[in-house]
Amino acid sequence: MNISHQLVKTLSTVCIVGLVFYSIIIHEVSHAFAAYALGDDSAKRAGRLSFNPRKHIDPFGTIILPLILWFSAGFIFGYAKPVPFNPYNFKNYKRDSGLTALAGPASNILIAVLLSVFYHLFSMFPIVQYILMYVIFMNLLLAFFNLIPVPPLDGSKILGMFLSDSAYLKWTAQERKGMIYLFAIIIITNLLGINLIGRFVMPPIALVMKLLGVPF
Repeated sequence: MNISHQLVKTLSTVCIVGLVFYSIIIHEVSHAFAAYALGDDSAKRAGRLSFNPRKHIDPFGTIILPLILWFSAGFIFGYAKPVPFNPYNFKNYKRDSGLTALAGPASNILIAVLLSVFYHLFSMFPIVQYILMYVIFMNLLLAFFNLIPVPPLDGSKILGMFLSDSAYLKWTAQERKGMIYLFAIIIITNLLGINLIGRFVMPPIALVMKLLGVPF
């Protein structure tokens, strides 16, 4: 019985890790297709208009980090190689950069909606529902975390659509420092027991899961 339970747990973990991993890939491919549709072929020339995971894997962000987080903290988070794009190939570089950025989170929300359909179809299989519930949650986390308007997250470029040209250039110039600041905020606020990022992303995640009829 214990062996059977452990096998089911292991297989569930493998399924969750695999589905979340591919969700990250789809997120990046969506950026690539959006950029290409809007006139920039940088991603195509880099071979990123592909669902082949090898084209998008970042050894640390896509493999090592998610595994470390799963086995140490019980949750998965990660990232793939950023999709290259040249905003000066766009007709409207602010608008089209924002739309390219929006494509990633939008893809994760669409994945969550699609998987919620299967969640309800498999109501007789609790283990399948558990896997789908977790993957739905992780896709929504990927979406709403990336929508935070802090460089270099997608939300910063979406916000950039509404800024003046000078403000946009100053804002996007913070991309190199932005991730350092973001992780510093995450670590410090968690140590203080505040979880500031969670206060931003958890309410919309909970709302969408409720609308989808998926318990959380």
